[in-house]
Amino acid sequence: MKIVRRAIDHDGRGSVKMIPEEADDLWVTYNLIVQGDTVMAVTVRKVLREAASGGRDAERVKLKLEIKVEAVEYDQEGSVLRIRGKNILENEHVKIGAFHTLEIELHRPFVLRKDLWDSLALDGLHQSSDPKASADLAVVLMQEGLATILLVGKSVTTTRARIETSIPRKHGASIAGYDKALNKFFDNVVQAFLKHIDFNIVRCAVIASPGFTKEQFHKHLLLEAERKQLRPIIENKSRIVLVHCTSGYKHSLREVLDAPNVMNMVKDTKAAQEVRALKDFFAMLSDDPTRACYGSKHVEFAHDRMAIQTLLITDELFRSADVAARKKYVNLIDSVKSSGGTAHIFSSMHVSGEQLAQLTGIAAILRFPLPDLDDIEM
Repeated sequence: MKIVRRAIDHDGRGSVKMIPEEADDLWVTYNLIVQGDTVMAVTVRKVLREAASGGRDAERVKLKLEIKVEAVEYDQEGSVLRIRGKNILENEHVKIGAFHTLEIELHRPFVLRKDLWDSLALDGLHQSSDPKASADLAVVLMQEGLATILLVGKSVTTTRARIETSIPRKHGASIAGYDKALNKFFDNVVQAFLKHIDFNIVRCAVIASPGFTKEQFHKHLLLEAERKQLRPIIENKSRIVLVHCTSGYKHSLREVLDAPNVMNMVKDTKAAQEVRALKDFFAMLSDDPTRACYGSKHVEFAHDRMAIQTLLITDELFRSADVAARKKYVNLIDSVKSSGGTAHIFSSMHVSGEQLAQLTGIAAILRFPLPDLDDIEM
């Protein structure tokens, strides 16, 4: 995220002008904007004007509008935010109080104004504008005839390509026919690899599969790179990692992020930290269940007793239109940090965030056992 201008008073009121530069930035913006904020941006609207012929022609004009936010929608496929609300800026084409939908796209500046930039919003803004936090990972999940290429960012995991090819059974067709189909499949995956994976951005690329498909494809990729002098592959082959997984489908990403050789390369990225924290939580829940809890009531009970060492919470809980609910969770995070604990805010657009959401979206690892938790209803 590029921060163009920041004007926030000591009491937390103010505005920030910013430009989203990648898909992660739109997701951060989606989580920053809450009902009651205002967003100002240039938009395009069709207006009718008198034509020389006496009729009326539709003309597209640029307008600067400021919307009092009532609803926000994130379109991951289209990489756009749609912000609906009432216009509060005087304009000849859109009356004050009229409903309008602003669309925020990549590389399009906008101004976000809040009555209160709380600690969570400020942290999100800082992380999104910190180049060192933009680390990330490309993953090719494979099985014979299927490959899924994913990019794992700070906050969003995006599917960039899905390649499917019909490959005859090895024992039900000629070896030549099988090899031809497999090579064609690998050629298609190489093309997608080159198109979607930029080693100037990602730290490493992981090729993962059951069986020996990953090794076969890796060999094919390096041979093609030498034959066609594909410099991005040749110069970065040491950053291509092979990992076992159970399938070529997206759900296998969890296994990849859990692999030690991958974690070592991306250990300081947000996605890796989430995976590690969730793994630690499940280990504690299994080995010493009195030192792990989940669900809002249980976590609040533990917090009241200053027992929380590590808090795990999904960003979904902060998108409530209920201002009091957001404030409650922001205060919880601040309090855990001030007492020496750690708080991880999980992105619901990562597999670890999806997994935490299945456990109510909030959990904690405790400093000491709390056997009384069992007596509290969820």
